[in-house]
Amino acid sequence: MREVKRIVSLLPSATEMIYELGLQDRLVGVTHECDYPEEVRGKPVVVRSALDLSSLSPREIDATVSAAIREGREIYTIDEQLLENLSPDLVIGQGLCDVCAVGAGTITGIISRLSSEPELLDMSPSTIGGILGNIMELGRHTGREERAREVVSALQTRISAVHRKTRGMSERRSVFFMEWTDPIFCSGHWVPQMIEIAGGTDLLGRKGKPSVRIKWETVAALNPEIIIISSCGMHLPEMLSEAERLSSLPGWSEVKAVRDGNVFAVDAGAYFARPGPRVVSGIELMAHILHPEVFEWNGPSDAFARLDGAKLLV
Repeated sequence: MREVKRIVSLLPSATEMIYELGLQDRLVGVTHECDYPEEVRGKPVVVRSALDLSSLSPREIDATVSAAIREGREIYTIDEQLLENLSPDLVIGQGLCDVCAVGAGTITGIISRLSSEPELLDMSPSTIGGILGNIMELGRHTGREERAREVVSALQTRISAVHRKTRGMSERRSVFFMEWTDPIFCSGHWVPQMIEIAGGTDLLGRKGKPSVRIKWETVAALNPEIIIISSCGMHLPEMLSEAERLSSLPGWSEVKAVRDGNVFAVDAGAYFARPGPRVVSGIELMAHILHPEVFEWNGPSDAFARLDGAKLLV
């Protein structure tokens, strides 16, 4: 395996792993969505959105993206000339979700035309174990295997610390985790695992599988104790504006989570949607939301907000 000196990350989660492994000096290109840690913002941007979604509602975003996929149009644009100039020897991409990032097929075609002949590292985890495995794989590809073991061990220790406290709990609160608000999507892939470890039961989650559309009537009939609003890729300010739309749903005010004031908006982009190291912080955050009497939250104050129905509690 040749030495990796120049890395292009086409995944925000992979970018976070690169910084965890101390490889940031080798990172020469990122996507427009790579916003953590803060210092990554100065890196050359290779990938941008091909769709202007900034002024659209959640339903319009879903319709626009779905139409683009159906018609075979690109959701993202790659600056091939910049990528050629950056001369990477490792490109990190994914095949898990064509909506969340550039698809593997598109990446393969582009890198095959690069004179630097980079290797493609595919990161497509569907479970927490897969996420930790990706960190180890990145370590092996970059000569940072020992550091990767240290990072994974520390993350596993934090997961175990939560799980030890929740494993024997007699009360496991029922949760509906909303990955999109209009249309409504349930949780998928690693998120149901996160909820389980944190001491909850995800009523409609699809462990290890993609999230899917769910009828609100199905959710309301299950009467969850807690509702988590976590639209894929969005940060808390966006989530708070999203939450206001939900109060118009039929029977919204009759659901137990709403009646009891247990509706929460979370920073999805930071802690739940990206399959990177911060999902472990997401588990700790979820444990605090579900069992605040047992778990403290010592992370950023803008990680989540408790809502009164669909309005921010102040």
